[in-house]
Amino acid sequence: MRTLILGLAAAGTALSAAPAMAQDVNPAFTGFRVGALAGYDGIRPGSTQDTDLDGDDQTVNGLLYGVDAGYDFALSNFLIGVEGEYTGSTGKVETARTDPNFFGFGSVSTGRDLYVGARAGLLVAPTTLAYVKGGYTNARLNVLASDGTVDSRENFELNGYRLGAGIEQAIGTRAYAKLEYRYSNYNNADFQRIDGSTTSQFDIDTDRHQVVAGVGIRF
Repeated sequence: MRTLILGLAAAGTALSAAPAMAQDVNPAFTGFRVGALAGYDGIRPGSTQDTDLDGDDQTVNGLLYGVDAGYDFALSNFLIGVEGEYTGSTGKVETARTDPNFFGFGSVSTGRDLYVGARAGLLVAPTTLAYVKGGYTNARLNVLASDGTVDSRENFELNGYRLGAGIEQAIGTRAYAKLEYRYSNYNNADFQRIDGSTTSQFDIDTDRHQVVAGVGIRF
């Protein structure tokens, strides 16, 4: 009987401590957040594509910039959350529109990129969160095309997935800074013409690598 009473008392102590552990999580890691992003952006044909049009493999490099928002929940020292991003990039490649290898495309630039997904993290220190993330991404490539006489601006819409990992550091009780690496693969796309019509979707293989820094605040 004494053993049973001691066991119940220990269980009660553990249960009462669990909410306290969740409450001890720095509020900079929980709740609704908004932030700004900037970093490196590189997009290129994937490993299944022949990219040797000019004799070497081509990566379009640029500066990524944008905003993100999310909501995170604390489960003791483990956090889960949902998030979304709207970003752009300065990446651009220009070619001679008369070169048949480029199908009349005079320039291709990386346009807006939309992302929605989830993340999960672990507090490795009271003010430091390590996390992984993954979700859906929809990107746009803006194209300046020519039929030999008339130039037109059109775009490709790319669909795929994104995986990433990062470190987030609390700054006080509401602000934070983070650094993360993300890999995206786009596996299908459609082409949107200047007249508003859209082709059917077709298979592609396009890779994207990004190293991004961010700062934000919780509400």
